[in-house]
Amino acid sequence: MSVSEKIREILAEQALLSPSDISADASLEDIGIDSMGVVEVIFAIEEAFSIEVPFNANDPQASAFDVSSVAAITAAVNQLIAEQKAAG
Repeated sequence: MSVSEKIREILAEQALLSPSDISADASLEDIGIDSMGVVEVIFAIEEAFSIEVPFNANDPQASAFDVSSVAAITAAVNQLIAEQKAAG
């Protein structure tokens, strides 16, 4: 399963949708995920990919982790995975 597919699966579970209902350009708000849901999504991503996500739930806009769209989340997770591999 690709990173993108896994992220859509995580988002779909949180939003009670099918992964196929989630487009890459959708925002979390578009698919019905509120601020508490975002925190759950972050935890699920960390667990699924064994990474630490730099996300501040108190100030999401100030976070280094972009949650503006499904595509942005996918790109950020891919970057964190690459950084983790490079760090060894």
